Amino acid sequence: MKSKAEVPLFPILSVNFIGTLGFGIILPFLIYLVTSYGGNALIYGILGATYSAFQLLGAPLLGKWSDIFGRRKILLLSQLGTLISWLIFFWAMHMPADGLTQINSAILGSFTLTMPLIVLFMARALDGLTGGNVSVANAYLADITPESERSKNFGKLAISSNLGYVIGPALAGLLGATAWGEKLPVLAAILISFIASAIIFFRLPEYSPRTIIDIPGKTNVRKIVGQEQKECFKLECKEEISFSFAMKMKDIRLLLIINFLVFLGFNFFYIAFPVYAVDALKWDIALTGTFFSFLSIFMVLIQGPVLSFMSKKFSDNFLTMSGSVVLASSFLFFLSHSTWVIYIGALFLAIGNGIMWPSVLALISKTSPQKFQGAIQGYSSSLGSAASIIGLLCGGLIYNQLGAYIFVLAAVIIITIFIIMILFRNNLQ
Repeated sequence: MKSKAEVPLFPILSVNFIGTLGFGIILPFLIYLVTSYGGNALIYGILGATYSAFQLLGAPLLGKWSDIFGRRKILLLSQLGTLISWLIFFWAMHMPADGLTQINSAILGSFTLTMPLIVLFMARALDGLTGGNVSVANAYLADITPESERSKNFGKLAISSNLGYVIGPALAGLLGATAWGEKLPVLAAILISFIASAIIFFRLPEYSPRTIIDIPGKTNVRKIVGQEQKECFKLECKEEISFSFAMKMKDIRLLLIINFLVFLGFNFFYIAFPVYAVDALKWDIALTGTFFSFLSIFMVLIQGPVLSFMSKKFSDNFLTMSGSVVLASSFLFFLSHSTWVIYIGALFLAIGNGIMWPSVLALISKTSPQKFQGAIQGYSSSLGSAASIIGLLCGGLIYNQLGAYIFVLAAVIIITIFIIMILFRNNLQ
């Protein structure tokens, strides 16, 4: 097992990049795929919520297992789950889209339930159940990074994620234009998941810190006369932390609430915008992919040199507060039907998210006790999943009723983070 100074960042950053690249490839045409199989905005939201619901179950367990058995083993388990889920996803695309039942409702809208949709739900459920890779990767990075370097390294982790969303949509546009259509991008996602599994197995070193639970004995006479026998102490982490105990820690509780609000606001945006792009803006797959690539490119730029510079000048608290204000304001730009106004909003979104999100992750990692990093990161991921479920399920219904004004609701949720940081700034030093 390597020491903290000896563990390289490249393998964990590569795994993170490849993981988001796989999903980034299908992101632009997922809404089109769902609608072609009979679904609507609500079904699209439920499909996303399925992943989050099962991640809510799996992430805390995987986080605890990573504390006990080591980060690498659990990362490999999680990535293999993703690989199998993409194989199931590909299987669904070869099924006939015969209607099983049809729903017509003023609230739920109109949609047809088909077998390919059901199998897509199965694939997302499996991926969610083994989807603790983000929280385990966060814990792994916290393990191997000195506290003074965490903001910068979490920024690098965010960059690796966003690079996947830059390249993924671009690949989707290129691969989707071939005779294979949507099948070729999914095959690429399968290959990418296989590569990620290989990197974890062959390139990622194990790092699993343990706490000494017995206090070494006092010096005795044998040591004085030179007849010392070396004591051996078993290194293990027997303590566990429950969710209720974590929520009783005031600083942890505030950060977990902030994390919940971040995911809730973002998922209102992410469920609404693809549908908004299809229905109101009349964008095709290429335009949607270009937008997400543009957004991710600027996120990488912000989370790279910009965040690296700002993290040296400002505290994580200040970056979280300022980023939340910029992010909240960005959502208001999406009320427009003008393409250039929407792209200005994307720029503000990239700035706000690029400053705020790595700072929130850094605050959680700095505040969490070292021996509970995996568990708290798992609870953080679970709360994020709960927020995703609420945002994705309710977002589809709210969009059906409010249309683009759902972006105003997302702005209100994000600005609440700024208010919390102001009111409780003394607890988050």
